[in-house]
Amino acid sequence: MTPQPRWIRAIRALFALAVVVILGLSGTLSAQAVSYDPITGTGSTWSQNALDQWRKNVASNYGMTVNYSGVGSSAGRRDFVAGNVDFAVSEIPFQTAPEDGSAPEVPSRGYAYMPIVAGGTSFMYNLKINGARVSNLRLSGEVVTKIFTGVITKWNDPAIQTDNPGLKMPDKGIVPVVRSDGSGSTAQFSLWMSKQYNSLWGAFCVKVGKPASCGLTSQYPTYGNAKAQSGSAGVAGYVAQDYGEGAITYVEYSYALKAGFPVAKVLNTAGYYVEPTANSVAVALLQAKIKTDVPVSSPDYLTQILDGVYNNPDPRTYPLSSYSYMIVPTEVGGVFTAKKGLTLGAFANYMLCEGQQQAAALGYSPLPMNLVLAGFDQIKRVPGADVSGVDINNCNNPTFKAGDSPSSNLLATNALKPADCDKVGTSQCVTGTGGAPDDTATTGTGTGGSAATADTAAAAAAAAGAGAGAAATTANAGAAGTGDAAAAVYDENGALVSGGTGGTASTGVAGSAVASPFTLADNGWGAQQSIMLFAGVLLIGSAVLPPVLWRRLKPRGPKAGTK
Repeated sequence: MTPQPRWIRAIRALFALAVVVILGLSGTLSAQAVSYDPITGTGSTWSQNALDQWRKNVASNYGMTVNYSGVGSSAGRRDFVAGNVDFAVSEIPFQTAPEDGSAPEVPSRGYAYMPIVAGGTSFMYNLKINGARVSNLRLSGEVVTKIFTGVITKWNDPAIQTDNPGLKMPDKGIVPVVRSDGSGSTAQFSLWMSKQYNSLWGAFCVKVGKPASCGLTSQYPTYGNAKAQSGSAGVAGYVAQDYGEGAITYVEYSYALKAGFPVAKVLNTAGYYVEPTANSVAVALLQAKIKTDVPVSSPDYLTQILDGVYNNPDPRTYPLSSYSYMIVPTEVGGVFTAKKGLTLGAFANYMLCEGQQQAAALGYSPLPMNLVLAGFDQIKRVPGADVSGVDINNCNNPTFKAGDSPSSNLLATNALKPADCDKVGTSQCVTGTGGAPDDTATTGTGTGGSAATADTAAAAAAAAGAGAGAAATTANAGAAGTGDAAAAVYDENGALVSGGTGGTASTGVAGSAVASPFTLADNGWGAQQSIMLFAGVLLIGSAVLPPVLWRRLKPRGPKAGTK
């Protein structure tokens, strides 16, 4: 047997060395993943669908356990103040004078606001005309405000009919569905009404026993025939039920997609009725003012001023657009340790970059570069965070590419102008909105598409666990008090001890009675799997390639019969 030459043996040795190095790297990543301490947060349901997807991703790909309970923004901020959680999520900053008379929200440890995802507060509804589900409703901001302040109580009110000349609105009572718990959604919605329709909102405040200048509130007052439900999944779940026909609620766009239900197109300053898609939110937020003119350590740093968003003259704008904050600690204290800071920093970096790729599919709008850069500054302040990978040049975010200006936003740049039928005064478009199939849109005759089609789609979504309507009817009917439970308390391993709605520490799956996670398909493939595949290819190559090369390249003797 002819011995293989030295160069073949060298190739084998190099392949073997490469496999050792790759497997060593894989082992290092595995060890690092195991070293991530579990972290726990509470707060917003507005951004919970995005958080639940990201928690699932990092658990699968990096071995992180991130527990989160959507107990409402107000409860989340209180949990952070008490030191019971490692982070909180809210749509508004800490309130030094809460409108419910509770204690000022003043944390004893340092903290920072970090943007995590943008989106539109939508108006999900359940309405039929002659048995067919309506999915192309249009509403002006004034009409929306009158509905949620008890001024307009019937669907065939002349003001609603004016917004919808292509529909014959039914003589049916409107059931506004509001949040029973303290929420950022309520705060953002009430702030918009107080800024844009101050006289209507002021009169409503007086009617419910508040000062005329009540402005922003996290606790929506109950009134008339309004129904109060806990959490975003609670209000969306009520509207999605059969008994919810005639109901309308304010909720993150993600929940309407989840339920397979439509949302109202809202009239903007430019005279177009617009749906809260990822692109229309991105356009609107070009006019947001972000407080960066104060020190990074200031409590107001990165808080949002949305007056310009409400009145953005761009016809592609959805006026009720905003973004959500993660409140991160900048000092060790309460249950938070520097070792947990390693997990929190890595999770935050993932959210700002890779996680934003899924924002639009989940019903949100990904953050632009200027907010990502500001978020990076906040990660660097978290004790124990590894900032070596915090790099805008390695940030896989869909709103920008390498070399772009921090003020650019690819989603806004590529956003299309609304269709002519979306302009005020037109007979209106007949395509469906939100999670409603297009073929269920009601036509100009007022008869619409097949009601059975819409109901079947919603039922299918519920059966698949994809809809807010999948929440049990009994859970929705009796959920009003769940968001007002005692502050959540967790042990050092992130397991719920008492209070809150809870989550499973070992799996990171939300445990709310009315919330079913809205997550995208996960192929379970991450960096760890890629490294193992590469190592396997090298191992096979080390065994197969050298003999093949040797057979092709070794000198051949003379053929039989030749001299």
